[in-house]
Amino acid sequence: MNIVVAQSGGPTSVINASLLGVFRQALAEREVDIVYGSLNGIEGIIYDRLVSLNDNLVTDEDMALLRQTPSSALRSCRYKLPSADKDPAVYESIRRTLENHDIGAFFYIGGNDSMDTVHKLSAYFAEVGCPIRVMGVPKTIDNDLMEMDHTPGYGSAAKFVATTMTEIIRDCTVYDLDSVLIVEIMGRDTGWLTASAALPRLLGETAPHLVYLPEVEFSVEGFLADVMRVQQTTRTVIVAVSEGVEIDAAGEFQSGKVDNFGHKYLSGVGKCLENIVSTRLGCKVRSVELNILQRCAAHVASATDVAEAEAVGMAAVRAAMAGETGKVAAIQRVSTDPYRVDYTCIPVEQVANRVKYVPREWISAAGNDVTDDALAYIRPLVQGEPTVLTENGLPRHFVIE
Repeated sequence: MNIVVAQSGGPTSVINASLLGVFRQALAEREVDIVYGSLNGIEGIIYDRLVSLNDNLVTDEDMALLRQTPSSALRSCRYKLPSADKDPAVYESIRRTLENHDIGAFFYIGGNDSMDTVHKLSAYFAEVGCPIRVMGVPKTIDNDLMEMDHTPGYGSAAKFVATTMTEIIRDCTVYDLDSVLIVEIMGRDTGWLTASAALPRLLGETAPHLVYLPEVEFSVEGFLADVMRVQQTTRTVIVAVSEGVEIDAAGEFQSGKVDNFGHKYLSGVGKCLENIVSTRLGCKVRSVELNILQRCAAHVASATDVAEAEAVGMAAVRAAMAGETGKVAAIQRVSTDPYRVDYTCIPVEQVANRVKYVPREWISAAGNDVTDDALAYIRPLVQGEPTVLTENGLPRHFVIE
């Protein structure tokens, strides 16, 4: 048989490591001939835009470059697959493309919404008696997929956030004046990534002094009281806040627009809080939005994350070759100290359209910080620095034309 792999949703620093894992394991399977890549996710299968990865990934250097390249080499999409009863033509188009290319298994690398596609497509194939296997490969910097310890992409994003926070701490404490620095961090529904901003505590830092996650109700008055309390002991107050935090005056910073899956476009909570602090407290204040750097900063990737991303892609292929379908490959932690993980597969319906939140016990009682248990959970995921191939002092990237 041939197989096809696609990438969907927001990119990460290690999503191509998972792509490489699928490719490398497929080469090791005697029943697999050609490994196709679908351009722009499921849309590439609907419209028959497939490329041969065998023709693109020829040398060891090609594979090494793909492993270190951020974002989605096959490009991405945010296409919501309709239900089969509402639009059967779409499913027939997908089936026709796969059968025309002798595809026996489809691997979809993505997050919550991508797993919804895996669920719908595998259920459809089972209903019509089509033997094509469908497997999910997890990725998301949000770390919000259920039934798994963590997701590929999160460790590197967390490492970038924590590294940037240590540099911000050095920069904004050089002046002898009262100031507030607010760092806005990605996280639509959950605060896993914002929690990583507190990792500088492992180096003996006291900042960030305040950390706000969307799992806990946010109060502007409570926030201002927190800032003023910290100001009693330090002149520079550093705050980490998730973009998904809902401010009392809802709508001040949210556009109201939604994507194809009904998710709000979030941006601006940091600027909103900056304006509130400026107006109410009158001290110097600045907000920083890390934005898409959180998901594409491969120059500060976690070697652990890279290795696990590749391994989980390989696990998905092994499972499919063993006859599994409608499953998601997953990382399960065996122990934290020493850190060890295992790879398994879980039914996709346990993952699709569900959200894993930061445990309430890992958030301070006041809702303005994270606990040592949260840091202990994150710490192993940011370890190690991968070897990077460079040219003229810059990291090289792999591009599929």
